[in-house]
Amino acid sequence: MRSSTRRLSKFEPNQVSTLDFQESNTKENELQIKQKINILMVDDHPQNLLALEAVLNSPDYNLVSASSGEEALKCVLRQDFAVILLDVQMPGLNGYETAKLIKEREKSKYISIIFITAINDSTEHVLKGYSLGAVDYIIKPFHPETLKLKVQEFVKIYQNHEKVKIQSERRQSELKVVNAKLERTTSDLRKNETLSKVIGETLLDTIITFDRRGCILSVNPAVEKMFGYSSEELLEKNIMKLLPEIKYNTEETTPFHVKSLNKWVGQLFEALAKNKNQESFPVDIQIGEAKIEDEQIFVVSIRDITIRKKKDIEKIEQYNILEKLVKERTQELLLANEQLRKEIDDRKKIEEDLRLSQEHFYKIFESSPCLIEIRSLKNRRYINVNSSWLNHTGYSNDEIMDQNESLLELTTNLNDEEIQSIENQEYIRNAKIQYKTRSGELREGLLSTEIFEIQGEPCIMRVITDITESVRLEREMTRLDRLNLIGAMAAGIAHEIRNPMTTVRGFLELSKSDPKHLTIKYIDLMLAELNRANSIITEYLNLAKNKLSHKTLQNLNPIIEGLYPLIQAEALRTGKSITLQLNDCPELLIDEKEISQLILNLSLNGLDAMKSGGKLKIKTYAEDTTTVLEIKDEGCGIKSEFHKEIGTPFFTTKDTGTGLGLAICYSIAKRHKAKIDFITDEQGTAFFTRFYETEKELISKGYKNKLLRE
Repeated sequence: MRSSTRRLSKFEPNQVSTLDFQESNTKENELQIKQKINILMVDDHPQNLLALEAVLNSPDYNLVSASSGEEALKCVLRQDFAVILLDVQMPGLNGYETAKLIKEREKSKYISIIFITAINDSTEHVLKGYSLGAVDYIIKPFHPETLKLKVQEFVKIYQNHEKVKIQSERRQSELKVVNAKLERTTSDLRKNETLSKVIGETLLDTIITFDRRGCILSVNPAVEKMFGYSSEELLEKNIMKLLPEIKYNTEETTPFHVKSLNKWVGQLFEALAKNKNQESFPVDIQIGEAKIEDEQIFVVSIRDITIRKKKDIEKIEQYNILEKLVKERTQELLLANEQLRKEIDDRKKIEEDLRLSQEHFYKIFESSPCLIEIRSLKNRRYINVNSSWLNHTGYSNDEIMDQNESLLELTTNLNDEEIQSIENQEYIRNAKIQYKTRSGELREGLLSTEIFEIQGEPCIMRVITDITESVRLEREMTRLDRLNLIGAMAAGIAHEIRNPMTTVRGFLELSKSDPKHLTIKYIDLMLAELNRANSIITEYLNLAKNKLSHKTLQNLNPIIEGLYPLIQAEALRTGKSITLQLNDCPELLIDEKEISQLILNLSLNGLDAMKSGGKLKIKTYAEDTTTVLEIKDEGCGIKSEFHKEIGTPFFTTKDTGTGLGLAICYSIAKRHKAKIDFITDEQGTAFFTRFYETEKELISKGYKNKLLRE
């Protein structure tokens, strides 16, 4: 202990210099910072910034205003601030998000932030403000003097912090001088500390002296606590009783041999000790050698390291756990990095796709054969037109750019609502219009529109498909089709009526020469031929679109049941059968006579198509919002080359048919707003008549009377 005191006296000059350094720092703390203090005020309302400026106006302050969180962050990057007065509710970055970003930056995380708000005054928002590092949370309206005093106090804190910072920088330079002096004494201090540590630890360890044979000569009192033996019990005993095994430059234990002591002297190594209860425990030993009156004496210092070993094991376990956590965290970071790289690649791909999409749109826009114009919805100004628009209309780019009035003068034959939609620039698809070119020519087109935004400005794109030539061709084809139909119908009528007229004329010519030849038999034959001609004309008139119909709300099933005996009689006459499957159906607005004719025509056609033994099925059912009449036969089907001719006047596959039966059915269906289609194969043909106007739909349209006339 005496030597330690003498060693410490060497450091007294350095201690005096340290005191001088502290006195110098105390004087520096009294210096005032002669510069203006920067204070940042953040609020999206200019009037609030003016109010804060009026309250905090002082020659000592440099007041900086920011109208948003983004602008505040830029100000913090440019200069240092003592206090930030931050509004909570702002567009874009709000006060909480701005404060969080400021506190995340190392240079600005110590700035005092005061939240000022007029809305978010709940405890939850106040706690959130404090959790983000705010030093105060003030609710509007605030007391000006109170705010001013709070700002003054936080400015003082900032000034003190700046003083400490300046003093710390100066102390660093002065400490370099002191450190240079201390380095000269570091070596002596280390030796002194090592010696003091060995002495202090040895006093707590077991000290044993033994001779060359290993016989114990003396022990210190610590042996009893460590090994459980008293001093008397160990005297004259062999040292190997306490230290049976040692570890020397290896992890494996070897027996303790007195003969090998010379090579162990002066070294520190581990050994395995045994106490009185024969329990083993790890120790550190160090052997010293001395000669007393030519007798070789050994001194061994023994330290119990059981606790240290446990701590080492715990440290290894903690290290393994930490290493595992580091690996897991590293893996997470690698995955996050991979995810980030993937997101970057995806973003690049999206940008490239957007670029390609814009490029494709421009190519489609320019190369499209349709007339495309883009106009602003605000002032209807032309923004862009494509080449087809210019070529069809005859205008040039210079003539249309920045024009607010429509140059095409669109007109249409649509109803008032559709015309209003075009005028209001609403969503339109393929509306028939006419447009006028620069030369005054009227052309036909189909108009489609789409509304979208270009850099925040609402715009409309109008696409006109020019169908002028198609309309001309369609009109010409319609005219030719009508002429062709008239010719075919005239040929059919002439063929069907000329036959009975020829018979009547022949008999009349015969009776002209000799009236006796005009017998009752011939007169009946002529009347039959005239009736046949009259029936052909009647059936032809049934095809007329303007035929008068007497429609009432009624069900199909009773009409079919009334016709059943007549159809069944015809079926039995030809050795065939008929079945009915009549399901519940809604009432329809129909002419009973016309529908009866339709059912008879389709049923008789089905019976004629079958051989003896065939079965005809008549079925009714509801399908979604339609009522279906199905008539199915078991004939040989209709050949595919005849499908397009079905329903055409005077087309028939029968030897004695007029070709007007199915044509009349199609005409009746059209007058009832129904549709006829069929399915045919080698097992038979099924005709479907679908009625779309049910009772519920008719009532919704305002039909209240039971009897309606079309």
